[in-house]
Amino acid sequence: MPGPVFLAIGVFDGVHLGHQAVIGTAATHAAEGGGTAVVVTFDPHPAKILRPNESPRLITATQHKIALIRNLGLSHLLVLKFDRAFANTPPDEFVRQLAAAAQPLREICVGEEWSFGKNRAGNLALLKQLGTKLGFDVVGVQAVRTDNNVVSSTAIRKAVEAGDFATATKMLGRDYTVLGTVEEGKHVGRSLGFPTANLSAHSEQFPPNGVYAAEGILQGEIVRGVVNLGVRPTVADSSPHRVLEFHLFDVDRDLYGEEVELKFLRYLRPEKKFENLAALRAQIGRDVAEAHRIFAANAKGVPA
Repeated sequence: MPGPVFLAIGVFDGVHLGHQAVIGTAATHAAEGGGTAVVVTFDPHPAKILRPNESPRLITATQHKIALIRNLGLSHLLVLKFDRAFANTPPDEFVRQLAAAAQPLREICVGEEWSFGKNRAGNLALLKQLGTKLGFDVVGVQAVRTDNNVVSSTAIRKAVEAGDFATATKMLGRDYTVLGTVEEGKHVGRSLGFPTANLSAHSEQFPPNGVYAAEGILQGEIVRGVVNLGVRPTVADSSPHRVLEFHLFDVDRDLYGEEVELKFLRYLRPEKKFENLAALRAQIGRDVAEAHRIFAANAKGVPA
């Protein structure tokens, strides 16, 4: 890597506007200083190890998070494995290890409230003390606000859970999306005449159950269709586990193993149990027609 190293460190779940401010500051300073910006993050989320029964649902798992960071123009990332041994590392030792590995280390950029090391004993003040001793600068980036509310992963989770995509999008600085891999399902949709791609999602925070008009990015192309999120109460193999199914329009090929980044465009209706499969089939037909109407209106710039 050319020049000195500028580190942006954080969990960065969601890669929201606050995270982007930290990462962007490191990238700007690296460009000005003729160095290289490196994003340092952790896998899994530290709370999964420290508070497994209270850990938050992820907005973006590591695979999705890395893709979003690369979309910001950063090509150098360090993903540190977070386990019990790592969690017990004293904060000063953690920083000394980073400084020794990133030669020469010019700067560490973090959010002002970031804490680190054993018992989360490290904070911005300690980081600055260590920077003075070890010869690197420290930048604490203030929290970002939208509509006078602090942007945070917690606030975004709450917005998504409530189906408030407008708030989530504003705080993320991008559309809320779910990244999933197509896996083989029970072929129920195909038997109803509406084949679906079953998505094994890499995140954990979902909006409310229901049917949505949706867009996806598949192999770099935009695809459209209808999404059902829920437990499929009408079918015989209904399950307490939520299933994410995407009926794609105008796509008829084997998608197993493909990744789809899914955007929920419009809530159409709640999930419900129908009297029989024929009634379910008729309702899906109406859902598909409504989604087509929405997409057509959007294409013309007319509110749907």
